[in-house]
Amino acid sequence: MNFTRLSFVILVSFLPFFSYSQKPQQANSAEILHKLEQLNVLGSVLYVAAHPDDENTRLITYLANEKHYNTAYLSATRGDGGQNLVGSEIRESLGVIRTQELLAARRIDGGQQYFSRANDFGYSKKPEETFNIWNREEVLSDFVRVYRKHKPDVIVTRFPEDGRGGHGHHTASAILAREAFALAADPTAFPESADKYGVWQAKRLVFNTHPYFFRDENGVFDPTGLLAIDLGGYNPLLGQSYTEIAAESRSCHKSQGFGTTGSRGESMEYLIPVLGDTSTTELFNEITTTWARIKGGHKVGYHVDKALMNYDPTQPEIIIPDLIKAYNELQKIDNPYWKELKQHEIKELIKECAGLYMEAKTDAEVYVPGDSIKLSIEAINRSQLEVSLSAIDVVGIQTFKVGQRLYDNRPLNMDKNYQLKEGMDYSQPYWLKDKGTLGMYRVDDVNLIGKPENDPALQSVFTIQIGETYLDYKLPIVYKRNDPVEGEVYDPVVIAPPVFTNIQDKVLVFANGAEKEVSIKVISGRDGLQGELTLDLPEGWKSKPKAHKFSLDAKGQEAVYKFLLTPPSQQSEGEITAVATVEGKGYSYQLETISYDHIPKQTLLPTATAKVVKIDLKKKGQKIAYIEGAGDDIPASLRQIGYQVDVVNDQSISVDLLTKYDAVILGIRAFNTRNNLKFENKDLMTYVKNGGTVIVQYNTSHRLVTEEIAPYPLKLSRDRVSVEEAEIRVLIPSHPVLNTPNQISAADFDNWTQERGLYFPNEWDDKFDAVLSSNDPGEDPRNGGLLVAKYGKGYYIYTGYSWFRQLPAGVPGAYRIYTNLISIGK
Repeated sequence: MNFTRLSFVILVSFLPFFSYSQKPQQANSAEILHKLEQLNVLGSVLYVAAHPDDENTRLITYLANEKHYNTAYLSATRGDGGQNLVGSEIRESLGVIRTQELLAARRIDGGQQYFSRANDFGYSKKPEETFNIWNREEVLSDFVRVYRKHKPDVIVTRFPEDGRGGHGHHTASAILAREAFALAADPTAFPESADKYGVWQAKRLVFNTHPYFFRDENGVFDPTGLLAIDLGGYNPLLGQSYTEIAAESRSCHKSQGFGTTGSRGESMEYLIPVLGDTSTTELFNEITTTWARIKGGHKVGYHVDKALMNYDPTQPEIIIPDLIKAYNELQKIDNPYWKELKQHEIKELIKECAGLYMEAKTDAEVYVPGDSIKLSIEAINRSQLEVSLSAIDVVGIQTFKVGQRLYDNRPLNMDKNYQLKEGMDYSQPYWLKDKGTLGMYRVDDVNLIGKPENDPALQSVFTIQIGETYLDYKLPIVYKRNDPVEGEVYDPVVIAPPVFTNIQDKVLVFANGAEKEVSIKVISGRDGLQGELTLDLPEGWKSKPKAHKFSLDAKGQEAVYKFLLTPPSQQSEGEITAVATVEGKGYSYQLETISYDHIPKQTLLPTATAKVVKIDLKKKGQKIAYIEGAGDDIPASLRQIGYQVDVVNDQSISVDLLTKYDAVILGIRAFNTRNNLKFENKDLMTYVKNGGTVIVQYNTSHRLVTEEIAPYPLKLSRDRVSVEEAEIRVLIPSHPVLNTPNQISAADFDNWTQERGLYFPNEWDDKFDAVLSSNDPGEDPRNGGLLVAKYGKGYYIYTGYSWFRQLPAGVPGAYRIYTNLISIGK
């Protein structure tokens, strides 16, 4: 056998998606055979849509597992503009959650994941509006980059280009997918990615349609002319049907409430050829997907076939010599894409056939550049194959030779101490590192564009020798701990600044000139930290004291410092920044951790800022009961202006409980998410009848726990006003919600964020007063955004306006109007 030494050169785009903070999974014998079958397939597919959850997990599962194609999903956005059913995170933090949910889904269905730099700025009705906010040329260049990088034979779009997809982002994704189809093959279009990845021409683009779009005048679906695929097959190696696997994948979208039940049996999917080969006989019509596809591939295929023929599930290591020969033959192939992809697949198969386990773990989760770290290293071979650990490279720090044989089931353990370099990048998601625009994330490093997430903060390369062949395995360095309940828990290693300055409230609202105490939590990133804490203030604002000295002895120690903030006399909006100066250098980072069971822990390092708003505000009433729904920050926002807000989720709602409150507010989608409201709604209406005020914020008509959400008939719709600058028209100028205790003017509807409102009612009883009207350009008036009804001695209010976005964003007019809603009748 010839001596071979191949360094780790696998492009990140070809790596299967793993979570570098989750326990590594060892494939069983059936899964090894499944992957071995995949090794003989050279075909590639790219699914294209707009958001997390738009992808068809059934089709991705089928293509990746039945057909063994290299299948990926390109999502134009990270879903930042949606709602959150698992917590209160919105905008960028929600985008991080949905990014991880997509990666979790891909780990289940076998696909890969890409993104463009487009930001999900919120609902958009038309692609023209979307392109006015996105940088169309940049998003198109990202699509072309992913085409060239992934090299799909077939591109599948989720939405039609004629607007039937119901969202401007949806339609825009289909338009860009078509435009990129030809441009990816043009070397003069976006030459930077052409130079890096080469040009690429997919064989066809198809639209993954839905029977809804192809019904005749009688509502009957007619599949004539469509390419039909049955996705309902059963895979005995995986022990599930593709639809069962797809349901598990779909259920990863927990922040959107997309838990799905698996199905069995026939499951048809339909495709329409759009560009390229328009054959409807087969998705990969006249596309070679065997080793005959590439010059010299037949030699590789020969050894893969031998491995398949010799495979014994009780002794999988028997096929490793065949895999080594296939690996070495691949080095002679002049096709970087398939060469690197298949070499990685072979290396993973060798590792799994040999039962190889390799790990480097740290003694802490968070490090500051320049810190000392201790690595615990483990390597074990669980086969009778002769395997040696040649070397370990701690990437960017040090490589050391090991030169020890790994005997069957005898672990090799060692500890090593290292010094981290100064100037290392902090562990901030790359698309959040620099401030972008409303429609686009800023990514200065073009090598990051398209990637789903950052590389691990610290990585190691284990070099394994088998015979005369060397294999490099690049692995994340992890922090591993034991939890008394969960057992072995993996967390990502975080590189962070030496100090954090967390401002307790992201928005501080000052009503009527009153001073307010602002709390700053200083968190030490290292032992023996000393410095000074100050606030950068907007013009006209003052703080006492001007600075606090701090001294923290231990890493992770926290201390809270308070400033008394005085607003200017006039109405004012601005931003404060908390700055910790250590050894002459200022740091302004907040530490934000996102931790849910269904995704790996995420650490964000946003700038330590808070919005400050001084408004003239009057209010009536004091005590509020808040019944949470899908999760929002309105209780904290109302406490900002002096209300006592009691969240009553865990208590049985009764008239006796509610009577002591001046108003009861239901959080967003409460009638979608709280099953008890099907019974407790009667107590809510009795409370109103006895003189109380109930404010119900938006719900969707889909999956209401009860249709009786109001004292009088009310029908929800999908009507919404997505343009935040859309004109607001007053229908009843004399109505108390516009006059008491605050006089509402047109200025109170200025500077709203993301949208006006969503899911307005479109039918209601005459006993409701429709107070406001608004609509997106070119549409009919939407009058159902704020409905007020007198019921008995009290008031019932239904509002679809997006207070859950406006109040946490510190929109002054939103506070004034919302206070009037609470104050009605008092």
